[in-house]
Amino acid sequence: MGVIERYKEFLPVTEKTPVISIEEGDTPLIKADPIAEIVGPGYNVWLKYEGLNPTGSFKDRGMTMAVSKAVEEGSGAVACASTGNTSASAAAYAVRAKIKCIVVIPEGAIALGKLAQALIHGACVIAVKGNFDEALKVVIELTDKYPVTLVNSINPYRIEGQKTGSFEICDKLGFVPDYHVLPVGNAGNITAYWKGYKEYKGAGKIDSLPKMLGFQAAGSAPIVDGHPIEDPKTIATAIKIGNPASWKQAEEARDESEGLIDKVTDDEILEAYKFLAGKVGVFAEPASAAGVAGVFKKAREGFFPPGDKGKKPKNIVCVLTGHGLKDPDRAIKCLESPPVVDANLEAVVEAAGI
Repeated sequence: MGVIERYKEFLPVTEKTPVISIEEGDTPLIKADPIAEIVGPGYNVWLKYEGLNPTGSFKDRGMTMAVSKAVEEGSGAVACASTGNTSASAAAYAVRAKIKCIVVIPEGAIALGKLAQALIHGACVIAVKGNFDEALKVVIELTDKYPVTLVNSINPYRIEGQKTGSFEICDKLGFVPDYHVLPVGNAGNITAYWKGYKEYKGAGKIDSLPKMLGFQAAGSAPIVDGHPIEDPKTIATAIKIGNPASWKQAEEARDESEGLIDKVTDDEILEAYKFLAGKVGVFAEPASAAGVAGVFKKAREGFFPPGDKGKKPKNIVCVLTGHGLKDPDRAIKCLESPPVVDANLEAVVEAAGI
């Protein structure tokens, strides 16, 4: 079952709400000992692999709620601005709902895998000469003036659906992690996870709360730098956002949890990106690796207190927001091309170094 059916007691749905689902959620929580070894003794690190949602990213959690409520309210179309994952998710859920989907993207700033998804699902995709923030401004005007529902994370139902990720983490672990780490772009996810943890604690499901650690790309770090970035730059296109819609809520999550929001360079993101694939066996898109890059950075800085021998280990959960196949070009660009040899055993053995 999808997240609405699984967690309906925590969601704003009624018997009249049509559940538009692609069986999203219930993504794996993968133990990542190679990362824990870098953090230090006394720590466990877990990866919440959201890339295994139906359209390959965490966006499906929020989209099932946003589209379900749009249909309940009689809307015949949804629209979003997107750097990729939102467009893929909105397009797929619009298909399930049998309604129109309009996607506005910044020209040349969307990964090929994500663009392909939006197109194959039949969305009306329009590229504008501007960045994500300008695309979002257009979509907000569109949905204000026409009978079209906005499904970016400004839509509160998106946050409601995304918070279910924190429920799953607690249910699967059987306890609350000490630190919850995730990339920050438009800042809806850090907002949603913190909301979920607080609601689970309020319902008596858990008895403590994690510290929220968010990481932006250095060239696209408005929250860290303290001002909007007019021309954000990063190879992690999913978090290439200069003026986050949930900026204030992200700061509240940081401050209430006694956590932090920091930034990591593109080089640090690529290091974590390749580490995840080469050392842990998990292929995530570059933006997903920003959180892991942040863990590496904070570990080097001595941020994580040394673990106590014989005591219960501390737990860090990193959310990997999207699958690596979302951005195949990036993988090819940062790796060597395979050698080409003659089609015989001797040549293959030599090339393989056997």
